[in-house]
Amino acid sequence: MSFRKRNAVISSSSSSSQSTPSKTENVPIPGVRPSLVDGRPTTSTGTASLDSLLAGHAGLPMGTSLLIGEHGTTDFAGVLLRYYAAEGMVQGHQIHVLGLHESWRHELPGLSTDDKKSSSKSEATSDDKMKIAWRYESLASGTAPRDRNAGQRRSNSTSESASNFCHSFDLTKRLSPTNVKGQIGFHPSMNIPGVPPRAKDTASPFQVFIKVVAYKLANSPASWIHRVIVPSLLSPTGYAGSSSRPEEVLQFLHALRALLRQYPAKLTAMITLPLSLYPRTTGLTRWMELLSDGVFELIPLQSSAVHAPPPSSKSDSKSDEQTQGLVKIHSLPIFHEKGGGSSEGYAAHGDLSFSLSRSKGLVIKPFYLPPVGEDEEEKKKNGDSSKGSMEF
Repeated sequence: MSFRKRNAVISSSSSSSQSTPSKTENVPIPGVRPSLVDGRPTTSTGTASLDSLLAGHAGLPMGTSLLIGEHGTTDFAGVLLRYYAAEGMVQGHQIHVLGLHESWRHELPGLSTDDKKSSSKSEATSDDKMKIAWRYESLASGTAPRDRNAGQRRSNSTSESASNFCHSFDLTKRLSPTNVKGQIGFHPSMNIPGVPPRAKDTASPFQVFIKVVAYKLANSPASWIHRVIVPSLLSPTGYAGSSSRPEEVLQFLHALRALLRQYPAKLTAMITLPLSLYPRTTGLTRWMELLSDGVFELIPLQSSAVHAPPPSSKSDSKSDEQTQGLVKIHSLPIFHEKGGGSSEGYAAHGDLSFSLSRSKGLVIKPFYLPPVGEDEEEKKKNGDSSKGSMEF
């Protein structure tokens, strides 16, 4: 008679072999996390304030696109594209850029040193808390102390996953090759002056770009994330006159939308459009907005702050936080009854503004007018101080 404990599960080699593949399948993908609303995979745009506006998902849902229109001759939308590309390069994603050359790679912002310091401080404080909790854990339970390293590993993994979703970048620095984990490919839409065009360059740049992206999506592993970047769509400086025909542009956006729906867990896209050349009142722009999942509009304010040079490393924090334009949200990706989107927070109850700073990048925040008479009081104080300094 064998002495065997009742109700004991007998482990076998077959069960252990079946459990190992399930662990490998649940490996998290860098730069992707589930949505806070419905659990769908999301990725960061590289701008934390923009992520917070995307229908409550705290990121750009996979398989969706953003169309950002901008008035005037400024390039604030281009800054968002640089952050979007830099975030993908740091996370190890595949970047596909249409309409630009290799030189754009050297314009990507570098990682901020403040982000590294804050992450190191948070890790140190979490380690101290885990040490204190581990010491008193055995006293509360009255049993032998547990493994302290296991708790530290769990806490470090959760903190790293939260902090590595959206990085902080510095506009005064350039992305270092040591921080680059992804790959970027450029597909110019126009021929270089002085270079004779090749046979394949005579085809539509939109069709060639769609074929290349579709081929790479079909032949890449499921864990590879792809980002499509289309800066200044239909701008005369980047696209030929034949590319601005409505049938060419709309077919391109329709094909890109089909790829986003075909690969809902591998592809996102961000497009910018100069609204001064293609206003929202035209039929072509309205169709482009209908073929995009999210539509934002940037309205720069015509003031001295707009035409000022880019912020330097010695610039004042107050000057960096000056309002430089307004933001309008026309549509959001995955807007349904679960995702609050514009009905949450201040997105629907007030106007939005943006400011560009060196360390924080482009920050979208509520727009408030200063109290009446506050500017006059500041001018009087400044005038009195200047007069007092001149007296002897």
